[in-house]
Amino acid sequence: MNNIHPDTQRFVSRYEKETLLRQRGLAIWMCGLSGSGKSTIATAVERVLHKQGRFVVVLDGDNIRSGLNSNLGFSDQDRLENIRRLAEVAKMLVSQGIITIVSAITPRGELRDLARGLLGNDLFEVYVKASYATCEKRDVKGLYAKAARGEIEHFTGKDGSFEPPQTPALILNSENCSVEDAAFELLEAIRERISHGS
Repeated sequence: MNNIHPDTQRFVSRYEKETLLRQRGLAIWMCGLSGSGKSTIATAVERVLHKQGRFVVVLDGDNIRSGLNSNLGFSDQDRLENIRRLAEVAKMLVSQGIITIVSAITPRGELRDLARGLLGNDLFEVYVKASYATCEKRDVKGLYAKAARGEIEHFTGKDGSFEPPQTPALILNSENCSVEDAAFELLEAIRERISHGS
């Protein structure tokens, strides 16, 4: 580490990039149980923002685990590293003026604190709320059925606990609102945060 010398002074500044994009970078961190609707809402929001001319990147937990984090499992240590890498990537993208939507279970407070520590004021935490029973009924990926058969260890909500966020910026209850309504609510909540104002 002693031989690494980061140099950011010569690069085009974040403000210049945000001016070019006519938007402000923001990390929208969506947490919740598997099947709660995180990714579905994230892609709906991405499409609306894209149509508005915004530059948006979605970092989906499953997609990231099939590439960048393919060497990580679901132990406590691996979950910590998974979130650290996700947050570092989000931090890089946001620093370039990019609106970044992270869709990851992020089951414990310490994991969300890690992301918050790296992203600071650029983090907008969203809790996509749905009970284990509701997500088990949806079971869009067949994971709950596997967990019930004992085929998945450390499954969040069953063997592994999920700690709901104490003070998220926004709660979207996907049990009693449609994807469209949830996306609209999130878009309204971040509207001022992503406006460049120039």
